[in-house]
Amino acid sequence: MRFLTRSLIAVFLAALALGLLALAGDMVRQTLAERAAQADRPRIARERVFTTRVVTVQPGEVAPVLSAFGEVVSRRTLELRAPFAGRIIALADGFEDGAPVEAGQAMIRLDPADALAARDLVRNDLTRAEAELRDARRSLELSHLDRAEAEAQADLRRRATERRQTLTERGVATETTVEEAELALAAARAAVIARQQAEAQAEARVNAAETALDRQRINLAEAERRVSETEIAATFGGVLSDTAAVVGGHVALNERLARVIDPDALEVAFRLSTAQYLRLLDPAGDLIRARAEVALELGGLEITSPGMISRASPSVGEGQSGRLVYAQIDAPRGFRPGDFVTVRITEPALPDVAMVPATAVDAAGIVLVLDTDDRLRAARVEVVRRQGDMVLIRVPPVLAGSEIVAARNPLLGEGIRVRPQREANAQIPEAPEMVTLDAETRASLIARVEGAVMMPEGVRTRILSQLEQEQVPARLIERLQQGPGGGRQGG
Repeated sequence: MRFLTRSLIAVFLAALALGLLALAGDMVRQTLAERAAQADRPRIARERVFTTRVVTVQPGEVAPVLSAFGEVVSRRTLELRAPFAGRIIALADGFEDGAPVEAGQAMIRLDPADALAARDLVRNDLTRAEAELRDARRSLELSHLDRAEAEAQADLRRRATERRQTLTERGVATETTVEEAELALAAARAAVIARQQAEAQAEARVNAAETALDRQRINLAEAERRVSETEIAATFGGVLSDTAAVVGGHVALNERLARVIDPDALEVAFRLSTAQYLRLLDPAGDLIRARAEVALELGGLEITSPGMISRASPSVGEGQSGRLVYAQIDAPRGFRPGDFVTVRITEPALPDVAMVPATAVDAAGIVLVLDTDDRLRAARVEVVRRQGDMVLIRVPPVLAGSEIVAARNPLLGEGIRVRPQREANAQIPEAPEMVTLDAETRASLIARVEGAVMMPEGVRTRILSQLEQEQVPARLIERLQQGPGGGRQGG
């Protein structure tokens, strides 16, 4: 019985396998027949249509914005240096980096002992020179009197000689008497000459004494200046930087002890290529005073300040290229020397140009223009300026108002039919929108920044300085108004 059951199962499985093989064979046959039937039918070719973005070319007057990177530097810096070698005996309160300094404030005091001793010695020499001058003047007065007396005696001798000559002519006196009178007159004249020489020597002594007195006065002024230089003071207000002085330390001649930087006199130095620099020259070859915007990125926030091109470096510099240009910062609050900033310069406006995406123009200056039947045709344009992801092009008059492909790809070409997707024309990136805050909103934002405990101190200081300005960027206000989380993110 068991043998019969197993035999029936085997026969059933064999029949099932044969049935499945027959079904599979029939399916293969039908598939081959359908393929053969399709091969015999004629094929209809369909044109492929691509979807692409297009923009409208609208020529007009556009002012390009030139972007460059630069470093903030100080236009007014004072170095505090030691006028002579000595020992530091006192420093001003708060003598440290970042401390405020007032104009005329004494910052460092050197040991004045040597300077005071030298001044006292010069004063003694001055007193001696004054005494010498008085003595010389008295000697000159006496020499004047002595010469006058000698001249009077010579005059008497002359009159005596004349009288004896008259007597001799009358026969009253002898020739011997006349000779004696003449000899006495010659001696008197010799005495006058000697007194004149003595007077000249006295005058020379007075001149020498006056010269020595002037020299001692100069020495005294120098000694007084040296005493005053024992106190090193700031000539203008600012903040301290690079302090390197301690009480009791010995300093060498001309050693730098600190620097004073004026935080309100800052500028940015940036380098331009020669071609970019030529765009900022007027017809006379002088650098134009173009408006600029200085921006400092702070983790998503941006501190901005208006500025203006001021000057260019007279030399290129060894191993450098291009031109080094300086722009003054009109609102330096929040900026510090050494900051790496972005400078956006507004160039002179260009007439009859259009701004389109850079992907719309190939390397040969060819654009794809959309015709009335949505087919593309190639046209050549002149690339005037590249500005980030945009280009300024000068188009023929026939293309004014036409639509061109915004982003070319290898599948698009002349004669291809497309399905256009129109969008707003690309515009020049505008400057950050500035908003004037009322007192209540300003106080609220300042309190929010001061309460953000996770914000770094340096970022907090810069944002507060930006909020204290008359106009504040709208993006900064939007980020701060997002709440404490948004404020921390912005910092």
